[in-house]
Amino acid sequence: MIALTIAQIAHAIAGETHLADGDTPDTLISGAVDTDSRLIRPGGVFVAKPGEETDGHLFVDAAVANGAALALVERRVDAEVTQILVPDVVAALAALAREVVQRVRAGGTLRVVGITGSNGKTTTKNLLARILEGEGETVSPKASFNNEVGAPLTMLRVTDTTEFLVSEFGASAPGEIARLAGLVDPDVGVVLMVGMAHAGGFGGIEATFHAKSELVRALGDGGVAVLNADDARVAAMAPIAAERGASVRWFGRGPAAEVRADDVVVTASGTSFTVTADGVSLPVRLRVLGEHHVMNALAAIAAATMLGVSLADAVARLETVEIAERWRMQPLGSDRVRIINDAYNASPDSMSAALRTLAQITGPGERTVAVLGAMSELGEYAEEEHDRVGLLAVRLGIQRIVVVGDAARRMYLEAVAQGSWDNEAVFFATADEAFDYLQGELRDGDRVLVKSSNSAGLRFLGDRLGESFS
Repeated sequence: MIALTIAQIAHAIAGETHLADGDTPDTLISGAVDTDSRLIRPGGVFVAKPGEETDGHLFVDAAVANGAALALVERRVDAEVTQILVPDVVAALAALAREVVQRVRAGGTLRVVGITGSNGKTTTKNLLARILEGEGETVSPKASFNNEVGAPLTMLRVTDTTEFLVSEFGASAPGEIARLAGLVDPDVGVVLMVGMAHAGGFGGIEATFHAKSELVRALGDGGVAVLNADDARVAAMAPIAAERGASVRWFGRGPAAEVRADDVVVTASGTSFTVTADGVSLPVRLRVLGEHHVMNALAAIAAATMLGVSLADAVARLETVEIAERWRMQPLGSDRVRIINDAYNASPDSMSAALRTLAQITGPGERTVAVLGAMSELGEYAEEEHDRVGLLAVRLGIQRIVVVGDAARRMYLEAVAQGSWDNEAVFFATADEAFDYLQGELRDGDRVLVKSSNSAGLRFLGDRLGESFS
């Protein structure tokens, strides 16, 4: 965090200060901010966030032992550290992030990119960050720090010399993206797609559209909305951008896109295509697995070139990215048995894309194996969408369908109903049972996709399979 006095921090978050011995209102604080006491380092700020399973106030002493210089609390605790008392530490965290970003903007050349969409946010964030890092100091989220806690923590990492802040905005309810984007007033807003992810929380696809469009509504006069020309709902956000005085930059596979991909070829080692941006065409060899990541790469290129990066530099830096993120289309295992661990998150759209990728990258003499778990946050659409996945797996000719967990059973039942009768589809209640089965079932030439939402825990099964067949 940039250096601020205790008084400045207290003013920014409207808190009541309780000074420890040796501190004054003018004491400077410049350490990193975190909600995890284990990650606090000397000079850091500990945010004592109450949680569902525990309470951060119980760990203030641990944070102090690790060197915390300041604690944000909702009630005073008996600890030798200066404390700023607020009604809501999460709201205080957001207010502090807003203050820091505004100060850096006022004194430097910071430009902010916000990214949202039902799928692809983290991959696009990582691709764009890799491109921008070659231009200047860039701050982007660790993993999927995209919620009411993770996004402000990322914002608080900016310094006086940061040139680019890439913020990923996730949401499970209306209004969340508006609140997060309002902390930073993005210069560029990237909307990737409007799909079924979190549809249960939003109340349907149209409500999801309105939630994702909050990023475009957060743009100001002179801002840029980077929109997916191939997604009709995203394209419908262009009038919103115009109302805000923002311009639109289109990316996609169709001829109308300003940043476009042609000649896409998918293999087990990556995806090649030709990118055309503003009349210039270059070949791209993307090492991230999956045709669906072409759109994420186009979005990153569209945003980067709007920020002054040359197309040649953007492509060269993209080609250095080996995986999108751990547990996202992550190649494991060996050439003998290749495991693709894509079980950090799942929605109907990303499940479909991953299954299609599995079918595309499996060659003659090789066998497709899909290990599938539940998709979360679909609400009333859950049964129908799990049925669709089972149907798609059969229609793609996936040769072994291994469904894990009671919440995903509908995939198995639908696969059997559609013709997978001769042990092509099997069901296991637990990941351990599935692992034991796969240990004896997998053979040379198998290409194995492990795909589920985070809550299903299959990412750890993917790791175990990767180690077992390495």
